[in-house]
Amino acid sequence: MRSPGCRMNVAAVLNGLLVSVVAALLWKYVRLSEHARQLEEELHLTQTSQEVSQVRIDYHAALLALQEHGTRMVCTGKMHTDRICRFDYLCYCSEAEEFVFFHSNVSVMLPNLGPRRFQPALLDLSSVEDHNAQYFNFLELPAAALKFMPKPVFVPDVALILNRFNPDNLMHIFHDDLLPIFYTMQQYSDLNDEARLVFMEGWAEGPYFDLYRLLSSKQPLLKEHLKNFGKLMCFTKSYVGLSKMTTWYQYGFVQPQGPKANILVSGNEIRQFASTMKERLNVTQEHHAEDNEYIVVFSRSVNRLILNEPELILELAQEFRMKVVTVSLDEQTFASIVQVVSGASMLVSMHGAQLVTAMFLPRGATVVELFPYAVKPDQYTPYKTLASLPGMDLHYVAWRNHKEENTVAHPDRPWEQGGISHLDKDEQERILASQEVPRHLCCRNPEWLFRIYQDTRVDIPSLIQLLRENLKTRPVLRRNKPVSTVHPGRVREPKCQTSVQAANEAKLTVSWQMPWNLKYLKVREVKYEVWIQEQGENTYMPYILPHQNYTFSENIKPFTTYLVWVRCIFNKSLLGPFADVLLCRT
Repeated sequence: MRSPGCRMNVAAVLNGLLVSVVAALLWKYVRLSEHARQLEEELHLTQTSQEVSQVRIDYHAALLALQEHGTRMVCTGKMHTDRICRFDYLCYCSEAEEFVFFHSNVSVMLPNLGPRRFQPALLDLSSVEDHNAQYFNFLELPAAALKFMPKPVFVPDVALILNRFNPDNLMHIFHDDLLPIFYTMQQYSDLNDEARLVFMEGWAEGPYFDLYRLLSSKQPLLKEHLKNFGKLMCFTKSYVGLSKMTTWYQYGFVQPQGPKANILVSGNEIRQFASTMKERLNVTQEHHAEDNEYIVVFSRSVNRLILNEPELILELAQEFRMKVVTVSLDEQTFASIVQVVSGASMLVSMHGAQLVTAMFLPRGATVVELFPYAVKPDQYTPYKTLASLPGMDLHYVAWRNHKEENTVAHPDRPWEQGGISHLDKDEQERILASQEVPRHLCCRNPEWLFRIYQDTRVDIPSLIQLLRENLKTRPVLRRNKPVSTVHPGRVREPKCQTSVQAANEAKLTVSWQMPWNLKYLKVREVKYEVWIQEQGENTYMPYILPHQNYTFSENIKPFTTYLVWVRCIFNKSLLGPFADVLLCRT
């Protein structure tokens, strides 16, 4: 028989067990509830990610990869001005408006620039070079900090992150944004039509946002959109920055505006881009018969007007015996304007952003740019430079109004539209008396703005005379194919022979075989360039020769060693590499 004490102990034990079981059940319930909430949160974040993209994402796997591997960065380019960086798991904090690089034990940061990353930036977000409003950098945090931060939303698309430079202006849209985006995307195989464009400059969409949509099947994201997807947004794979290889003009931030010193793009690349844009705009390529050619005049409705536009149209039609049509960015769709311009023989316009549409003109067409009073055409040449690129095959003519009485100025307008009433009286009088805008830096020179926004009555006889002098006859489109841009290879088997004729007379014979690729090319003109340099001297004698064998006697000395280089030239400008230098002793 057990004692009452034992019975009480058993009861206590049973009671304790019951409490433990209930506690365990409650704990399990709490853990299950927490797990359910976590799953619900992850499901919500996954759904949020998929609102950004149709690509499915394993949220837990993406979060684990960020926590364990951190951010990874590999960049190309030696300087911030030519650098483009690829990131895995680059994040953006919308509260701080900063990109974040998360460090783990296996993070990669190449090149590891240390403090040089801030001198002045890692890279330029825009194709406009070294502009302090376009600099990109990021904050750094340990991956462990993710435990204390909002759960990230992941963007599974490959993203191209950049700044638009000025999305209200067609010249800037094409030159600074669309062309660089197009060729940056071609530079990297995973930046295809499914890539996501992310614009971080903070601008609204702007009037031409549909042009950006042509470059990707995905809706572009603006900076203001990012905060709608959460406080921390992480791009699983992204490229940051833009190639500057296609830009041909600088706007005068450091020195007065003009063509870039080192232009790397040709008209062939511009025309390939224009052809792609026409396809995506559903613009059909028309081939007009010679008797169906026409002239296009750009009509402006707000400022920089052609005050006698009807008379100008009539005179152009009579002079060139062609139909003249007008186009207007204010009244027509951009696609319809490209449709018209792409078949024109001549494009006539006041100086302005609309002239960038010259890239859609057919080969052989003429670009006629009209400048207001006191504005020198040779100081403002973005469209002349475009038309003159090798491979564009456009003829360019600039006309300037030299008669102040043919000008209507607007001094009382806001300063950004050319008004000068905000200036002191002496400065206003100086500008009104000036007959030529002096060279200046961008972007708020009041004299430049005052003059460029003038309306102009075109002196039609002087314009027609200028066109006669430049065109000689009515413009006729050349429908020939573009000239080949294939460069010649090295000349083969270069040799030299020497002979001494007398104490002060010697001969040097150089021969070679044509480049290997020449026999496969239809080339109109082939010549050879030969350099001869006396060993130890700094200068050389250059020769352009039509044949593959030539004997030199002038300035050739007996018992002297000469260095000889030979290369091939196609079509006057396509240079081949020099063959290995020859050492020739007379």
